[in-house]
Amino acid sequence: MTERELRKLSRIDLLQLLLKEIKENEKLRKERQEALDNKEIRIQEAGSIAEAALQLNGIFEAAEQAAAQYLENMRNLTEEQLK
Repeated sequence: MTERELRKLSRIDLLQLLLKEIKENEKLRKERQEALDNKEIRIQEAGSIAEAALQLNGIFEAAEQAAAQYLENMRNLTEEQLK
């Protein structure tokens, strides 16, 4: 809307136009905030997944060490029995 067209509007029309713009602005702010919140949640979830993966790696490493120790003990027992 041009400046000339705005000048021709009555005060009531201008107020209605202003209210419409305020509502649209508020709607856009709300949508932007929701988008930011969703992005933060995704970032937090990604961090949680990465932490879980690191913990699983630790569990697998411990399991590998336990299996290696078990195999070593079984070899030692077998060698002792064969002597």
